Amino acid sequence: MLVINEKQIQQLYKMSDAMKDIMAILKAKEQEKIANPHRTVIEFPEREASALYMPSADLAGDVAGVKVVTIFPENPAQGKPTTQGMILLTDAANGEHVAMMAASYLTRLRTGALSGIATDLLAKKESRVLVVIGTGAMAFEQVLGVIAVRTIEKIILVNRTPEKALAFGGQLDDFGVGISWEVEINVAKAVKKADIICCATRSNEPVFEGADLQPGTHINGVGSYLPRMREVDEVTVARADKIVVDDLAGVKGEAGELIHGAKTGTWSFEQVYGTLSKLAMENRCTRQSDEEITFFKSVGAAYFDLAVAKGVYAKAQATGAGVRVDM
Repeated sequence: MLVINEKQIQQLYKMSDAMKDIMAILKAKEQEKIANPHRTVIEFPEREASALYMPSADLAGDVAGVKVVTIFPENPAQGKPTTQGMILLTDAANGEHVAMMAASYLTRLRTGALSGIATDLLAKKESRVLVVIGTGAMAFEQVLGVIAVRTIEKIILVNRTPEKALAFGGQLDDFGVGISWEVEINVAKAVKKADIICCATRSNEPVFEGADLQPGTHINGVGSYLPRMREVDEVTVARADKIVVDDLAGVKGEAGELIHGAKTGTWSFEQVYGTLSKLAMENRCTRQSDEEITFFKSVGAAYFDLAVAKGVYAKAQATGAGVRVDM
């Protein structure tokens, strides 16, 4: 078995790789070549934590995988990361388990790639201002996904703890993003300036008011993944001209803001414009005017992790990365 650690993956596999591999698996999903059983979520309420078990298979590519990811928000106080994960990759032609790899970076990367693809299909071509609400672990790759497809000139950072937003801006500089940024403590002011908004929080309450959205805004919502979580409010859902989702079965069971709208009768899942796989298959921009408000809701799915794990494994084999272990 090939074992590949986090550092090796970060050196080997970048946003451009993830976007290419995600696009390929989105098309495979639309062609019904993906098996993706519903994931199992175990919650630990006393710690506001979760463990997710996520299997999938590429039926055409003879490969399967399972990701185990844990999300423990209290961990940073103990010097441990909030999100930790592993992916087991299996050769579906003979059942051999061929690779084990760290999944924390890959989870962030594939989520950022999904937002990048959605932004490319839904956001205004002239989008220049990106607002990031929540500057925790998931946010950095959200920025990378957006700037891969749009010429962003300013990034506005919003966080409940401004010091964390400042530190995040420093990370952008250290990475060499090369885009000016500022911290805004008033979320309404930030939202009113936004062309694109990325929400990457675990909030149970909406993090901005939909009334503050300007015509033409595109929103990526990737932080909430349980029915009790809601990053956007009913007004945002109602104002959105097009709502696109990463996985329809997943959002029906886990996207709190959409579930809430369906329960209150202010919105219906029949109003979902389409899945990202459908849009990717058609390979077209769905925005019909610069005035439309668009919303991409992502809760994640195992086949996205499978896509990037396959990509990492192929690169590791080609470059000799990783360590061979006799199990």
